[in-house]
Amino acid sequence: MNFLPGISLLLIYQLAGELCVKLLDIPVPGPVVGMLMLFLTLVIRGQSGKALDSSSGALLSHLSLLFVPAGVGIMVHFDRIVNEWQAISIALILSTIITIVMTALIMLGVNQLLSGKGQNDA
Repeated sequence: MNFLPGISLLLIYQLAGELCVKLLDIPVPGPVVGMLMLFLTLVIRGQSGKALDSSSGALLSHLSLLFVPAGVGIMVHFDRIVNEWQAISIALILSTIITIVMTALIMLGVNQLLSGKGQNDA
C-alpha cells in the first residue's frame, strides 16, 4: 500500500510547480518545474524511498496508457494538422537534427573532459 503516499507526493510536487509558475510568471509548464523540484529533493536526500519507488514503478509499467491523451489530441486537431503539415514537418525535422548535433557535441565535450582528466591524474 505504498502507492497512495507516493502518488500523493508526485501530485504535491506538481501542484508546487504549478504554484511557482503562476506566482513567478515563468513561461515553463508547471509539471516541469515540479519535476525539477522533485529531482533536486532526491539529489539532496540521496534516495527516493519505498513509496515513491512503488508509485513510479506502477506508473512506468502502464506508461503506454499515458499516450492515449496525445492520440486523442491528434484526432481532435486533425484538420489543423492537415492544414499546417508543412510547418509541423519542418519543425520536427529541424528539432531532430538539432538534437542529434547537440547530443554529439555534448558527448564529444564530455569525452574530452574525461580523457583530459585521466591524463592529468597519471
